[in-house]
Parts: sequence; C-alpha cells; structure tokens
Amino acid sequence: MNLKNEQVAELIQLNEDLENYFSNTIIPQLFVDADLRLRKFTPPAMKQFVLKEDHIGLPLDDIKENFRYPNIINNISTVISTGKMLEKEIQTTDMRWYQMNILPYITRQDNQTNGVIITFVDITARIKDLKEQEKLIVEHELLLDQIAHDIKSPLAGLYLTCDLIKILPENKSPKFKHMIENLERGLVNIKKVIYDLTDSRWAEQKYQASEELLDLPHILEDVRLALAPQIIASNTKISVDIKVSEINFVRRKLRSVLYNLLSNAIKYTPADRTPDIKIHSYQEDGYMVIRIRDNGIGMDEADIPTIFEKFKRVTASADGSGVGLYLVNSIVNNAGGKILVESKLGRGSEFKVYVPL
Repeated sequence: MNLKNEQVAELIQLNEDLENYFSNTIIPQLFVDADLRLRKFTPPAMKQFVLKEDHIGLPLDDIKENFRYPNIINNISTVISTGKMLEKEIQTTDMRWYQMNILPYITRQDNQTNGVIITFVDITARIKDLKEQEKLIVEHELLLDQIAHDIKSPLAGLYLTCDLIKILPENKSPKFKHMIENLERGLVNIKKVIYDLTDSRWAEQKYQASEELLDLPHILEDVRLALAPQIIASNTKISVDIKVSEINFVRRKLRSVLYNLLSNAIKYTPADRTPDIKIHSYQEDGYMVIRIRDNGIGMDEADIPTIFEKFKRVTASADGSGVGLYLVNSIVNNAGGKILVESKLGRGSEFKVYVPL
C-alpha cells in the first residue's frame, strides 16, 4: 500500500512539474500523445495557433488547420514510429518561418515513445535577412559573369591587334618592341584578373551553404511570391501536383533552380498567349523529379544540347544574359543530379530536374 501511494505521489509530482514547465515557458510548444491527440500546450502556443482549452484531448486531425502547416501530422507520425528527433525549418501558410523541433516523448519504464513534444521558434526575420544576402550573392555572381563576358571580347580584339602590329615592317625598333611586350603583359594580367573573378570562383565554389530538409511546396510558394509582378502582368496560370514534397538540399540553390525555370517559362511565352505552367514532383530511381512544363515558344531540337552553355541564348525574343540555365545546370550537376529537356518549336518545353533523395 505504501509503495502504491509513493508511486501515485511521484506521478502527481511529475505531472505538476510538467504543468509548471508548460505554463512558464516563453516558447510555443505542444505535447501530442501517441494516438495523435493534443494533450498540452504552452501559453505562447495558445496565442500563436489560436488554441483553446477545449482543444485538449482532440485528435490533431480535427485542429490541424490551426497550425497552418499541412505536413505536421506526417512529421509527428514519423517521429513516433522511429523514435528519432526531427528538426527542420518550415513555412506556415501565413508566410511565417519557424524552426520546428519534434522530440519523441519516451517513457522510462518501458522505453516506448508515448508521444512527442513540438517546439516552434519564429525565425521569420532571420530567413528574410538570409534571402536578402542570397539575393545579393546571386546578383554579385551574375554581375561578375556579365563583366567577364563584356571584357573578354574586346580583350581578344586587342590580342589580335598586337599580333598584327608586330608583323608591320616599319615597327622594328627596340623601343617599339619593348612597348608591345609591355602591352601584351598588361593584357595577360587583365585576363588573369578576369579568371580569378569568374572561372576560379565556379571551380572552387567558395560560397557554400548547408543542406537542410526542405518542403518543395514552400520553396515554390516563395518563388511564386518573388515572381508575383511577372505572374500578374502576364496572367500566368500555375498548376501544381506534388507527389514527393521533402528533400535534403541547399535552400538558396533549390530556390535558384525553380526561380530560373519558372521565370524563363513566363518570359519565353508569346505575348498573344497566356503562360500555362504545370509543375509535378514524383520519385524515380532514388531521385526526386521536378517536372516543369510550359506552353512557351519552345526551341528547335538541335538547340537543346547548347542551352546550358554559359552566355548561350537560343533566342533574342526576350531580355536575358544567358547565365540562368547555366547556373541551374551547374547546381543540379554538382548535387549529383541531372536535367532532361524536351521541346518543340512553338509548342513549349518540358524540363525534368532529377535531384538525389
């Protein structure tokens, strides 16, 4: 009898400790049991997700709209089944970003996962700053490539001029020869500077970011918002069919791939045609495949092998630097993936991006 009383007292104390912790923390937290029922939440979570005391004990499926994050139940189920913590950055449907940690709640007596504790830390401001930095980095890279492209052509012309001057019969004096040598040396130095700014940067990939678990729909929504002016102006229709949504990848790189492909799909649609873009993701042979199909101007089959070359432009019907698809191909290839392209002139194009899962 005494042992039973001691156990009850211990349970009461543990429950009070848990209640005290949940009542005083300043971080939005949820406790969901193994049956996917909401058992407890902190006051900040009540405010953040508009929760009420009446919600305690309800199946999470009944109140999932409060959390504004469609994959939350799948993520919780994964942690309960595996017993392993899940940590990821998520974007809720109200466009805010959170660092979400789902920790298994393991009972010491039987060492079983009896639910999860979910923590949300608002990182919207940090993500906004990061996007601004990434935007500056991309603009910086494109600027360097543009400068290099603009300088290389006149530089080649100067080399040719030097060669022609050297064979002129009236220019044989030692002083003239010395001047030509200085000019050639200067041209070599300029060429080296251009290489240091561009080619070596791509070879060494100085700017690296870490991979993280990403939700494809969130990245697509981010790109859609960035392209909002073009989408509205052209009345673009975008339909999405997501069969595989999560991938470990560098956020800015996946965003750059999608941004360039969607931007091109809008840009290279004739003015008398409404852009119609279809996005589909699925799994194939260990890859996430992101298929983007448009109804734009398309291209001749003979041009397809060259579209990923730097500064290569198949058409001059729209403004562009010829760097976008080169960047996309570099990102995907460096990640161990590939891109397949199908296109018919006047009938649109289809890009399939294969990213290793």
